[in-house]
Amino acid sequence: MEQSGAMNDECFILVKALPHRSSKYFETVCCAGVGRDGLWRRQYPVPFRILDPKQKFSRWSSIKYQFTRSKADIRTESQKVLPESLIVGDELKRSERARFLNPLIRNSFNEADAQCESLVLLRPQMVRLTAQQKSKNDLQDEQAKHAELAAQTSLFDKPAKPLEPCPVEFTVEWKDAAGKHRRHICDDWETSTAYMRFQRMYGHHEALRVLKRKYEQEYFEAGLALAFSTHSRRNITNGMKNQWLLVGLIRIDVNTQGDLLLG
Repeated sequence: MEQSGAMNDECFILVKALPHRSSKYFETVCCAGVGRDGLWRRQYPVPFRILDPKQKFSRWSSIKYQFTRSKADIRTESQKVLPESLIVGDELKRSERARFLNPLIRNSFNEADAQCESLVLLRPQMVRLTAQQKSKNDLQDEQAKHAELAAQTSLFDKPAKPLEPCPVEFTVEWKDAAGKHRRHICDDWETSTAYMRFQRMYGHHEALRVLKRKYEQEYFEAGLALAFSTHSRRNITNGMKNQWLLVGLIRIDVNTQGDLLLG
Protein backbone atom coordinates (compact mmCIF):
# COMPACT_ATOMS: atom_id res chain seq x y z
CA MET A 1 0.00 0.00 0.00
CA GLU A 2 1.39 3.39 -0.99
CA GLN A 3 2.03 5.70 1.93
CA SER A 4 0.51 9.14 1.78
CA GLY A 5 3.00 11.62 0.41
CA ALA A 6 5.38 8.94 -0.85
CA MET A 7 7.28 9.60 -4.07
CA ASN A 8 8.65 7.19 -6.68
CA ASP A 9 12.29 7.03 -7.72
CA GLU A 10 14.97 4.73 -9.11
CA CYS A 11 18.75 4.59 -9.23
CA PHE A 12 21.79 2.37 -9.72
CA ILE A 13 23.30 1.30 -6.39
CA LEU A 14 26.95 2.16 -5.72
CA VAL A 15 27.22 2.06 -1.94
CA LYS A 16 26.16 -0.34 0.81
CA ALA A 17 27.70 0.61 4.13
CA LEU A 18 28.18 -1.83 7.00
CA PRO A 19 24.98 -2.67 8.90
CA HIS A 20 24.43 -0.86 12.17
CA ARG A 21 22.16 -2.01 14.98
CA SER A 22 18.86 -0.18 15.35
CA SER A 23 16.20 -0.60 18.02
CA LYS A 24 13.54 0.55 15.56
CA TYR A 25 14.58 -1.12 12.31
CA PHE A 26 16.57 -4.22 13.52
CA GLU A 27 19.63 -3.23 11.48
CA THR A 28 20.02 -0.31 9.18
CA VAL A 29 22.18 -0.10 6.10
CA CYS A 30 22.96 3.24 4.51
CA CYS A 31 22.89 2.83 0.73
CA ALA A 32 23.51 5.29 -2.06
CA GLY A 33 23.24 5.31 -5.80
CA VAL A 34 22.95 7.48 -8.87
CA GLY A 35 19.82 8.12 -10.89
CA ARG A 36 19.58 8.19 -14.66
CA ASP A 37 19.75 11.97 -14.35
CA GLY A 38 23.30 11.63 -13.00
CA LEU A 39 22.40 12.81 -9.48
CA TRP A 40 23.06 11.09 -6.17
CA ARG A 41 20.41 9.48 -3.98
CA ARG A 42 20.91 8.19 -0.43
CA GLN A 43 18.55 5.43 0.77
CA TYR A 44 18.23 5.14 4.54
CA PRO A 45 17.32 3.29 6.64
CA VAL A 46 17.29 0.00 4.72
CA PRO A 47 16.73 -3.16 6.86
CA PHE A 48 18.67 -5.08 4.25
CA ARG A 49 19.13 -8.50 5.87
CA ILE A 50 15.40 -9.00 6.53
CA LEU A 51 14.25 -7.89 3.10
CA ASP A 52 12.56 -10.47 0.91
CA PRO A 53 15.30 -12.36 -0.99
CA LYS A 54 14.07 -11.00 -4.33
CA GLN A 55 14.48 -7.45 -2.97
CA LYS A 56 18.14 -7.82 -2.01
CA PHE A 57 20.30 -5.78 -4.34
CA SER A 58 24.03 -5.59 -5.05
CA ARG A 59 26.37 -2.87 -6.20
CA TRP A 60 25.41 -1.86 -9.76
CA SER A 61 21.81 -3.13 -9.36
CA SER A 62 19.04 -0.83 -10.51
CA ILE A 63 16.30 -0.39 -7.92
CA LYS A 64 12.87 1.21 -8.00
CA TYR A 65 11.26 2.31 -4.74
CA GLN A 66 9.01 4.74 -2.93
CA PHE A 67 10.33 7.19 -0.38
CA THR A 68 9.38 10.03 1.91
CA ARG A 69 11.48 12.86 3.32
CA SER A 70 12.85 12.61 6.86
CA LYS A 71 12.63 15.57 9.22
CA ALA A 72 15.74 14.22 10.96
CA ASP A 73 17.89 14.14 7.81
CA ILE A 74 17.47 17.19 5.58
CA ARG A 75 20.44 16.53 3.28
CA THR A 76 19.26 17.00 -0.31
CA GLU A 77 20.23 13.50 -1.44
CA SER A 78 18.61 11.65 1.50
CA GLN A 79 15.48 9.56 1.02
CA LYS A 80 13.56 7.56 3.62
CA VAL A 81 12.83 4.39 1.68
CA LEU A 82 9.69 2.31 2.15
CA PRO A 83 11.28 -1.19 2.21
CA GLU A 84 8.18 -3.00 0.98
CA SER A 85 8.27 -0.94 -2.23
CA LEU A 86 11.75 -2.05 -3.33
CA ILE A 87 11.97 -3.68 -6.75
CA VAL A 88 15.34 -4.86 -8.09
CA GLY A 89 16.08 -4.59 -11.81
CA ASP A 90 19.03 -5.20 -14.10
CA GLU A 91 22.62 -4.19 -13.39
CA LEU A 92 24.32 -1.17 -14.89
CA LYS A 93 26.35 -2.64 -17.74
CA ARG A 94 30.11 -2.78 -17.31
CA SER A 95 30.49 -0.97 -20.63
CA GLU A 96 28.42 1.99 -19.34
CA ARG A 97 29.81 2.52 -15.84
CA ALA A 98 32.80 4.78 -16.44
CA ARG A 99 31.07 7.19 -18.83
CA PHE A 100 28.05 7.35 -16.51
CA LEU A 101 29.96 7.95 -13.27
CA ASN A 102 33.13 9.85 -14.18
CA PRO A 103 31.22 13.18 -14.27
CA LEU A 104 30.53 12.72 -10.53
CA ILE A 105 34.20 12.49 -9.58
CA ARG A 106 35.46 15.60 -7.78
CA ASN A 107 39.00 16.84 -7.17
CA SER A 108 38.61 17.39 -3.43
CA PHE A 109 36.30 17.51 -0.43
CA ASN A 110 36.42 21.30 -0.75
CA GLU A 111 34.90 21.07 -4.23
CA ALA A 112 32.09 18.88 -2.91
CA ASP A 113 31.58 21.22 0.05
CA ALA A 114 31.34 24.22 -2.28
CA GLN A 115 28.59 22.47 -4.24
CA CYS A 116 26.79 21.44 -1.03
CA GLU A 117 27.11 17.76 -1.93
CA SER A 118 26.85 15.16 0.83
CA LEU A 119 28.07 12.28 -1.35
CA VAL A 120 31.23 12.34 -3.43
CA LEU A 121 33.64 10.21 -5.44
CA LEU A 122 37.36 10.99 -5.23
CA ARG A 123 40.27 9.34 -7.02
CA PRO A 124 43.23 8.56 -4.73
CA GLN A 125 46.75 9.19 -5.99
CA MET A 126 47.95 6.43 -3.65
CA VAL A 127 46.02 3.87 -1.59
CA ARG A 128 46.90 1.39 1.12
CA LEU A 129 44.49 -0.98 2.87
CA THR A 130 45.29 -2.09 6.42
CA ALA A 131 43.42 -4.32 8.85
CA GLN A 132 43.39 -4.20 12.64
CA GLN A 133 42.24 -7.29 14.52
CA LYS A 134 39.42 -6.54 16.95
CA SER A 135 40.03 -7.58 20.53
CA LYS A 136 38.40 -10.78 21.75
CA ASN A 137 36.25 -8.84 24.21
CA ASP A 138 35.07 -6.33 21.59
CA LEU A 139 34.19 -9.11 19.16
CA GLN A 140 32.29 -11.10 21.79
CA ASP A 141 30.41 -7.95 22.79
CA GLU A 142 29.38 -7.33 19.16
CA GLN A 143 28.27 -10.93 18.74
CA ALA A 144 26.17 -10.83 21.93
CA LYS A 145 24.45 -7.59 20.95
CA HIS A 146 23.64 -8.83 17.43
CA ALA A 147 22.31 -12.12 18.85
CA GLU A 148 20.06 -10.23 21.27
CA LEU A 149 18.78 -7.99 18.48
CA ALA A 150 18.08 -10.95 16.17
CA ALA A 151 16.16 -12.76 18.93
CA GLN A 152 13.98 -9.70 19.53
CA THR A 153 13.30 -9.25 15.82
CA SER A 154 12.45 -12.93 15.30
CA LEU A 155 10.00 -12.76 18.19
CA PHE A 156 8.07 -9.73 16.98
CA ASP A 157 8.75 -9.44 13.24
CA LYS A 158 10.55 -11.51 10.61
CA PRO A 159 12.97 -14.36 11.31
CA ALA A 160 16.48 -12.96 11.57
CA LYS A 161 19.90 -14.48 11.99
CA PRO A 162 22.49 -12.61 14.05
CA LEU A 163 24.96 -10.68 11.96
CA GLU A 164 28.41 -12.24 12.05
CA PRO A 165 30.71 -9.29 12.85
CA CYS A 166 33.85 -8.93 10.81
CA PRO A 167 36.82 -9.78 13.09
CA VAL A 168 38.91 -6.94 11.69
CA GLU A 169 38.45 -3.22 11.15
CA PHE A 170 39.75 -1.88 7.85
CA THR A 171 41.48 1.44 7.38
CA VAL A 172 42.33 3.10 4.08
CA GLU A 173 45.35 5.37 3.90
CA TRP A 174 45.37 7.44 0.74
CA LYS A 175 46.74 10.56 -0.91
CA ASP A 176 44.41 13.13 -2.45
CA ALA A 177 44.86 15.13 -5.65
CA ALA A 178 46.78 17.83 -3.77
CA GLY A 179 49.21 15.26 -2.39
CA LYS A 180 47.81 15.35 1.16
CA HIS A 181 47.94 12.04 3.02
CA ARG A 182 44.63 11.01 4.55
CA ARG A 183 43.32 8.14 6.64
CA HIS A 184 39.76 6.86 6.94
CA ILE A 185 38.08 3.91 8.62
CA CYS A 186 36.43 1.82 5.90
CA ASP A 187 32.67 1.38 6.33
CA ASP A 188 32.22 -0.47 3.03
CA TRP A 189 30.19 -3.66 3.58
CA GLU A 190 31.53 -5.28 0.41
CA THR A 191 35.12 -5.08 1.69
CA SER A 192 34.28 -6.78 5.00
CA THR A 193 32.14 -9.43 3.30
CA ALA A 194 34.91 -10.25 0.82
CA TYR A 195 37.46 -10.52 3.62
CA MET A 196 35.29 -12.94 5.61
CA ARG A 197 34.74 -15.12 2.55
CA PHE A 198 38.46 -15.24 1.76
CA GLN A 199 39.36 -15.69 5.44
CA ARG A 200 37.23 -18.83 5.68
CA MET A 201 38.93 -20.19 2.57
CA TYR A 202 42.55 -19.14 3.09
CA GLY A 203 43.06 -17.67 6.56
CA HIS A 204 43.68 -14.07 7.65
CA HIS A 205 47.01 -13.31 5.99
CA GLU A 206 46.07 -14.63 2.55
CA ALA A 207 42.64 -12.98 2.71
CA LEU A 208 44.26 -9.62 3.42
CA ARG A 209 46.83 -10.16 0.67
CA VAL A 210 44.06 -10.87 -1.86
CA LEU A 211 42.14 -7.75 -0.87
CA LYS A 212 45.23 -5.54 -0.93
CA ARG A 213 46.06 -6.79 -4.43
CA LYS A 214 42.48 -6.12 -5.53
CA TYR A 215 42.33 -2.52 -4.30
CA GLU A 216 45.96 -1.36 -4.28
CA GLN A 217 46.87 -2.86 -7.66
CA GLU A 218 44.00 -4.09 -9.83
CA TYR A 219 41.44 -1.39 -9.03
CA PHE A 220 43.99 1.39 -8.54
CA GLU A 221 45.64 0.77 -11.91
CA ALA A 222 42.29 0.57 -13.75
CA GLY A 223 40.61 3.41 -11.88
CA LEU A 224 39.75 3.31 -8.18
CA ALA A 225 37.23 5.75 -6.76
CA LEU A 226 36.62 6.25 -3.05
CA ALA A 227 32.99 6.97 -2.17
CA PHE A 228 32.34 9.26 0.80
CA SER A 229 29.20 10.36 2.61
CA THR A 230 28.88 13.13 5.15
CA HIS A 231 27.92 12.20 8.71
CA SER A 232 24.15 12.33 9.20
CA ARG A 233 24.45 15.03 11.87
CA ARG A 234 27.88 16.58 11.38
CA ASN A 235 27.48 18.27 8.01
CA ILE A 236 27.09 21.63 6.31
CA THR A 237 23.32 21.23 6.06
CA ASN A 238 23.16 21.21 9.86
CA GLY A 239 25.45 24.23 10.09
CA MET A 240 28.61 22.26 10.92
CA LYS A 241 31.77 21.36 9.04
CA ASN A 242 31.33 18.22 6.95
CA GLN A 243 32.66 15.02 8.48
CA TRP A 244 33.33 12.71 5.53
CA LEU A 245 32.95 8.93 6.02
CA LEU A 246 34.43 6.35 3.66
CA VAL A 247 31.58 4.11 2.50
CA GLY A 248 32.81 2.51 -0.72
CA LEU A 249 35.86 1.43 -2.73
CA ILE A 250 34.67 1.20 -6.32
CA ARG A 251 36.30 0.37 -9.61
CA ILE A 252 35.40 3.09 -12.10
CA ASP A 253 37.80 2.84 -15.02
CA VAL A 254 39.65 5.99 -16.03
CA ASN A 255 39.97 4.77 -19.62
CA THR A 256 36.39 4.64 -20.89
CA GLN A 257 37.50 2.90 -24.07
CA GLY A 258 38.91 0.11 -21.93
CA ASP A 259 35.59 0.01 -20.16
CA LEU A 260 33.86 -0.58 -23.48
CA LEU A 261 36.18 -3.45 -24.33
CA LEU A 262 35.38 -5.14 -21.01
CA GLY A 263 31.65 -4.93 -21.54
